[in-house]
Amino acid sequence: MAASKHDGSNLVIFAALAANLGIAVAKFIAAGISGSSSMLTEGFHSVVDSLNQVLLLYGQHRGKRAPDEAHPFGYGRELYFWAFVVAILIFAVGAGVSIYEGYTHILEPEPLRDPLINYIVLGVAFAMEGTSWVLAMREFARAKGDDGWWQAVRRSKDPAGFIVLFEDSAALGGLVIAAIGVWASHAYADARIDGVASIAIGLILALVAMLLAREAKGLLIGEGADPKVVAKVRAVVDRHAAITSVNHVRTIHTAPDSIFVAISADFDDLLTMGEAESLIERIEDDLRVAEPMLSSIYIRPEKRENAAVFKPAAIPPVT
Repeated sequence: MAASKHDGSNLVIFAALAANLGIAVAKFIAAGISGSSSMLTEGFHSVVDSLNQVLLLYGQHRGKRAPDEAHPFGYGRELYFWAFVVAILIFAVGAGVSIYEGYTHILEPEPLRDPLINYIVLGVAFAMEGTSWVLAMREFARAKGDDGWWQAVRRSKDPAGFIVLFEDSAALGGLVIAAIGVWASHAYADARIDGVASIAIGLILALVAMLLAREAKGLLIGEGADPKVVAKVRAVVDRHAAITSVNHVRTIHTAPDSIFVAISADFDDLLTMGEAESLIERIEDDLRVAEPMLSSIYIRPEKRENAAVFKPAAIPPVT
């Protein structure tokens, strides 16, 4: 049996979940022994990341439900809703708790204790997070093709891949900052430095959350297919001799791997109704072969001069 295209992203999510659960326990133990603010912050960070992976898996599961009368195009975009929730959690819980913990430890610094346990846990956590990050990086590199990294994030319709990549990148950065905070606190005998490191971790999480929220919002509202897919659709329709003009091709993702396409085309005036219906069926078959992600196809015969041209809605003057 052929592997599902979601197998790679699921592997990445499960790997990140396993790593974060183990790391969270170790960080909380280390924070309790050492009294480190940044280590406690890192523990909360790993808990939030674990919850995020659970939500992404839940969103993928819910999105696989079959279309019904209430949702004729399926439930695939529910994943986008949970991706947006993940971004909010990172901002509200991850960043919020980190900044709050750092602020309280600056006001009321705890006595310094032996940092050895912190260094051990940070080293193990870095190795585990790094493994998860490498898996996420490889999967995203495979999916992005020839696109640049940021361009691939902007064009991606599967938030699971880039969310895990962003989370793991933030986690690695947080671990480095936490290690610097623990070292500097003892090197300069000032426990407040550890609180500053905790705030820095919170700011990184807040930045990542805002980036993820922006991408998830676009998917939730509804984004069109990749321009390459649109060009392919146009070419398939245009190659039929009885099509005199492809007026427009409009698409929207109803799931990461599912696209609704609406096509306006000018048919040869000499075609009979029966011939036009047969032609539409042939075009639909050709389109499904050329682009398997096209789950719903709507073809409207329309004169070129009558085809609606997409324009932003005019804003009525204020009276």
